[in-house]
Amino acid sequence: MKIQFLGAAGTVTGSKTLIESNGIRILIDCGLFQGGHELRQQNWEPLPVLPSSIDFVLLTHGHLDHCGWLPRLVNQGFEGKIYCTSPSKAITQLILMDSAKIQEEEAEKANQEKYSKHNPAEPLYTVEEAEKVLPFFRVIQLEKEFNLDAEISARYFYAAHILGACSIELNIEGRKLVFSGDIGRDNDDLLFPSVKPKKADYVFLESTYGNKLHPGNDPKDELAEYINEAFENGGNIVIPSFAVERAQAIMYLIWQLKKEDRIPDMPYIIDTPMGIQMIELFTENRDWHKLRIDQCTEMCKMFTMITDYEDTIATIYDDQPKVVIAASGMLTGGRVLSYLERYIVRPETTVVIVGFQSEGTRGRKLLDGEKEIKIYGKYYPVEAKVVEIEGLSAHGDQDDLLNWLSQLENKPETIFLVHGEVEALQTLKSKIEEKYQIRCEIPYQGQMVEIN
Repeated sequence: MKIQFLGAAGTVTGSKTLIESNGIRILIDCGLFQGGHELRQQNWEPLPVLPSSIDFVLLTHGHLDHCGWLPRLVNQGFEGKIYCTSPSKAITQLILMDSAKIQEEEAEKANQEKYSKHNPAEPLYTVEEAEKVLPFFRVIQLEKEFNLDAEISARYFYAAHILGACSIELNIEGRKLVFSGDIGRDNDDLLFPSVKPKKADYVFLESTYGNKLHPGNDPKDELAEYINEAFENGGNIVIPSFAVERAQAIMYLIWQLKKEDRIPDMPYIIDTPMGIQMIELFTENRDWHKLRIDQCTEMCKMFTMITDYEDTIATIYDDQPKVVIAASGMLTGGRVLSYLERYIVRPETTVVIVGFQSEGTRGRKLLDGEKEIKIYGKYYPVEAKVVEIEGLSAHGDQDDLLNWLSQLENKPETIFLVHGEVEALQTLKSKIEEKYQIRCEIPYQGQMVEIN
């Protein structure tokens, strides 16, 4: 059996792990690289194997860095099956269509304003190409083992993180391989704690926060402080957010604060069409989360929900203080950039970062204190106050990751640490080896390992 790390090796994004056994090829996740130019360029590179030779894709969940390369895979000849949970199928469809639309719009804008080095600039894939992925999906049931062929079976189990997210247990050549996917927090406001694996011969563990502990302070208190301070200063609060799950979690906290009369009367806006569609998925998938229907209905009533871009423009030019939740979470694209073009230059503005920011993204640059930010080929001085609420991340921290391994009844031969930056990977490796005495490896991009 051969395993090759085609993404999320030594970095967080671009999740792709290829397994080859007895002529069968299985790809665990098929994500986009996000971040700096060098990382994003890898999205244009072909895989080291022909997509037509891949039999199955098993998706852990519907975030772009786990599913966003599927249109390229299909466009280059993949004809197999894509397995995922029902919520993940719906979310992946939303994510892919939104991603394609943004790429088409940005390519068109780059050509009109001539700020791209490429002439003409082209989208990585089009809406039409994203639509071609949809017939390949096959929905599977949580905790129900299913066969890929006569000698390979798989089982999905709850991982928290976002709606529909799962870890995957793959039984192959008499070995049990467990892929964590992205693991959520054990104390998430909306989602249940992740299910821990009981047995594994090899584990492929995400390491996003392998070197960090989420702060013990209440993120709701921090959110109240920043909203009140910006309101008193006559400024706007812009919250870049992942449209899937994080936007709804922030809405929930703001709704709680308003019920407790801890934040002022002002417009509270969610401007992410995909985030609004996600609210419908919460109502349709009640077994996957803690939020009751009546809570969801009441929460939504306090927000102005924007879908038309004309309303986005009107909101941007309305200078009264307001709170805006807009995608994307790492500021790599989306409507939040339109808000920042106008508001980032104003000292009374507060930008609240609420999720992990990959190296090279605008979000990471803002957190690192850069004085200028480039948006659509133009540079804007960063005069706004930039703050981070670490306690709102959808990823488990170091303790959560260590705890995820705590119920293993046997000692795996190896834990491969993926989906993390160098310091996080190295720190988590030391912690696991010290606590569990299990050998850990940090694979590099393109590395192939053989399991006898």
